[in-house]
Parts: sequence; structure tokens; C-alpha cells
Amino acid sequence: MLNMKIKKLETKGVFEIIPEPHEDARGFFMRTYDEDIFKKQGISRQWVQENHSFSKQKGVVRGLHFQFPPHAETKLVRVVTGEIFVAIVDLRKGDGLGKWTSTILSAKNKKMLFAPRGVAMGICTLSEDCTLLYKMDNRYTPESQGAIKWDDPDIGIEWPVKNPMISDRDKNAISFKKFVEKHGGFSD
Repeated sequence: MLNMKIKKLETKGVFEIIPEPHEDARGFFMRTYDEDIFKKQGISRQWVQENHSFSKQKGVVRGLHFQFPPHAETKLVRVVTGEIFVAIVDLRKGDGLGKWTSTILSAKNKKMLFAPRGVAMGICTLSEDCTLLYKMDNRYTPESQGAIKWDDPDIGIEWPVKNPMISDRDKNAISFKKFVEKHGGFSD
């Protein structure tokens, strides 16, 4: 029987999902989504969009990205080639505001990450040729996009890279302090 394990991470509503593939001499087959299992964990969503992201080089950082309400997104992320470090920062009001958690997703470990609305996500490629697929429960809305500096010292993420390749958008992202001053955090 194909199954998956769902493990809570430190940040409220963030889950690591570990599929249990059926493997034989030909390769493997695994279930990457099961509505019944997700419903039992209270994390079932109606996915409305799926994105495919590719990074050619090791040391690429993307993030910390999010969308402002009412366009906030839940994401279900998995890596199909390569290996990435994923950081999640809680942007919701309360004790968790500004706290972060991380995990490693790779083609080899086959883990997935469920990141709820109200968090920012960033990735760092740990190998060349990294491909991510991620489902979202809300449509991407460019005018609602936000970004916080990936290396903000007030958050203190322990990134596995010193001088990453980053986009102009990420170079110009706001500080966590400025985000809190302007928005206070998101409602749960």
C-alpha cells in the first residue's frame, strides 16, 4: 500500500511530508498527494495552480517570498532534481512572528513541504540542476507579492551559502523590521 508520513515542524502549520515509495529493480512509484491523508491531518486544500522552478547552479537563493492577504498562498513543495535548503519564516502575529524553520528537500529523500498562508519561503540550491514543483491554493497575484531580505540579521536564518546568486527583486527586498513596522504581521 502506498502511504506517506506527515511530520509537524516547529513553525505552526508547517509540515514535512515523507512519501513511502514502492521500489523495485525498475525504479519507484510514489503517491505525492492524497486528499484523504491530508484531510485527516487538517491540511487539505484545493490546489488552483502549480509552478515549476529550475535553478542551474548551486548557491542560488530565491526568497524570502510571500503574498499579502487576501492573495496569500499555501504551498506544497517538492524537488524532482537536485537538493535544496528551504527556510520558512512566520509572518503571522503572535509568538511565532519572525521565527524560522528549515528542512532539506531533494530528489533523493523525496520529502515535500507544506507551507501555510502567512509565512515567507526561501530556498537555496545545494546542488546544480535543481527542479522544484509546487502547488498553490491561491493564484499568483503580482501586485500582492512581497519579499523580505533573505539574510536579514533580525531573523537570523543559518543559510548554507555565503555569497549566493540572487535576483534584483531579492537584493531590494525590505527588512523584517520594516515589514513589522508597516504591517505588524498577518492575522492567523
